[in-house]
Amino acid sequence: MTEQTVTAPDLGDLLAQAPSNWGKWGPDDEVGSLNYLGPEQAIAAAALVRSGKVFTLQRLIGDPKGDPVWPGRSPAVRTQIMDEASWDGAEAPQFPGGLHYADDKIDAFLQGSTQYDALGHVWYDGKLWNGYDARTTVGGMDVASVEPIAQRGVVGRGVLLDMARFRGKEHLDTAETFDHTDLEACAAAQGVELRPRDVLLIRTNYLQLFFELGDAFYEGFCEPGLQYSPELVQWFADREIPNLVTDTIANEVTTDQNNGVALTLHCALMRNLGVVFTEITDLEALAADCAADGVYEFMYTAAPLKIAQGSGAPVNPVVVK
Repeated sequence: MTEQTVTAPDLGDLLAQAPSNWGKWGPDDEVGSLNYLGPEQAIAAAALVRSGKVFTLQRLIGDPKGDPVWPGRSPAVRTQIMDEASWDGAEAPQFPGGLHYADDKIDAFLQGSTQYDALGHVWYDGKLWNGYDARTTVGGMDVASVEPIAQRGVVGRGVLLDMARFRGKEHLDTAETFDHTDLEACAAAQGVELRPRDVLLIRTNYLQLFFELGDAFYEGFCEPGLQYSPELVQWFADREIPNLVTDTIANEVTTDQNNGVALTLHCALMRNLGVVFTEITDLEALAADCAADGVYEFMYTAAPLKIAQGSGAPVNPVVVK
């Protein structure tokens, strides 16, 4: 029997009937579903602060144990430019009063650490979010870059959905999937209500394997995560979800085991609905605290770096409980 090769469907065909928010906030919109977060949501989120506990969600850049990045991207490289040795010798710089200083720089992919995606980061059929022409990305993103998101900032009610703990695992497995019904079941088990316009934080703890396995982590690379279905996309649309935050590199199962398509939800949610994606977050300290006190809702705040024409930018989200 000859093995047959299954051809993945074209995204334009797969998502032909998918819901879209193009034009909902006007022809010039560049922040998409973040429009669902306004002063009312910020005030309500601030009212959730009870203990004053603060959690930062950025993973360390230049971690001695390594930086998890998308295959093909290289980790950030920090280079020391100035240190005490720079003042050795007769040619050393001199400042009045004897000041010495340290200086360094990094060479990094803008999406090579905890980061926000620009809405124009992915596309198909030659169109970005809101119908912008994909040619506007040539040489830099003229529209739908990360800058408008960075200028705006993100404040809202955040809810942690600890899928790993819900499934009784230290971490989810390679290519393990879940859907909106699983998210609802997880929330119910945690005793937290999912509400419209929530910022969803999903913990898999899958990147633990990166630190355990090293380069072997990338063999047969397929992260766990949400898996595409028309029902899941409609759930995101109906609930007006502004921001999806995960602790994986790409926020969804890398390749859909049902159809062979890669990163379907980047297109169905980000490109079509304008849902903003935040990736490679460190949710471990927050998850441990939520498990300890039973409080899975909090004030979520974030602002990626303001980078002109960037397709993404590093960020250190801050949660206050």
